[in-house]
Amino acid sequence: MATLRDVAREAGVSVATASRAINGLGNVTAPTRAAVMVAVKKLNFVPHSGARSLTRRKTDTVGVILPDLFGEFFSEIIRGIDLVAHESGMHLLLGNMHGSTHETAAAIAAMRGRVDGLLVMPPDLKPELLADYLDPALPTVLLNYDAGPLDLPFVAVDNYRGAYAMTEALLARGARQVVHIAGPKHNRDARERQRGFADAMAKIGGVRNPAILPGDFSEESGAQAARLLVQGQLPADAVFAANDQMAVGLIAGLAEAGKSVPGDVMVAGFDDIPLARHLNPSLSTMQVHIDRLGSTAMMMLLRILRGETLGAASATILTPELIARGTTGGAANNATAQPQSAVGAHP
Repeated sequence: MATLRDVAREAGVSVATASRAINGLGNVTAPTRAAVMVAVKKLNFVPHSGARSLTRRKTDTVGVILPDLFGEFFSEIIRGIDLVAHESGMHLLLGNMHGSTHETAAAIAAMRGRVDGLLVMPPDLKPELLADYLDPALPTVLLNYDAGPLDLPFVAVDNYRGAYAMTEALLARGARQVVHIAGPKHNRDARERQRGFADAMAKIGGVRNPAILPGDFSEESGAQAARLLVQGQLPADAVFAANDQMAVGLIAGLAEAGKSVPGDVMVAGFDDIPLARHLNPSLSTMQVHIDRLGSTAMMMLLRILRGETLGAASATILTPELIARGTTGGAANNATAQPQSAVGAHP
């Protein structure tokens, strides 16, 4: 393989001049730069990324730290980030929090000196604790986190409005005994979705203390909710799960118990993961455009890396869209139609 010294010799310049020309730095005349680039092409020279990073004080890499790297939700976020990063010639370095405060700190610390900027989704961290972990000199954009107290730019989903709209739609379709499967207690998204559900049930359904089952965003917790609904004789003509993964587990659990969706109970989720439209019946959900969450955050980070100053006032809030599919009777279903029966109801 050709080396930088080979390129310098071919172009008739010093190694330092060849390096400055390749890295686009100043103090190099146009003819010299042209001669160096001709030599690069002739020798098929590939610059060493590590050496270039030291010279330019840039890594062309963005750190992405998420609560998890597995599952359709997180893979869609990464896909959205990567689409924008790739077009900009940037690479991604991924980190996983594993739901641990200690590992969050370790993941952020591991990025220092290795990335030009950071994208972080810290749903469970208090702002003051997050501030202790972040490097103020490292451009950072947060995902699904209101960073107002830190004055950091962020991209978030309006979880409250989305959950309120879905609950309102279920009530409009005739549901009266709507059960919510909540997400993790300390997760901000889960709390906002539960709050939107409870407010809609109170203001529209007239139910002050609606039934809420515990969940953790996993399919298994959805299946467990199905068992509680069937075995516990908890009446329900509709179930709104705080995410699609739990809705998928719920539907599987209900089917195993011989219950029909939407005949016995309507089911709705949140996020619109790719699997949602391929279920039979397909899943009614709140469409977040998960990839857009990632791409919007990446575009915001690029603006900072190009010299713009962005703070919390530059935040982007994405409003989910209600997608009515088969698990609630489909978009054409009469909004006032009653479900055939209620899971858990006594004959």
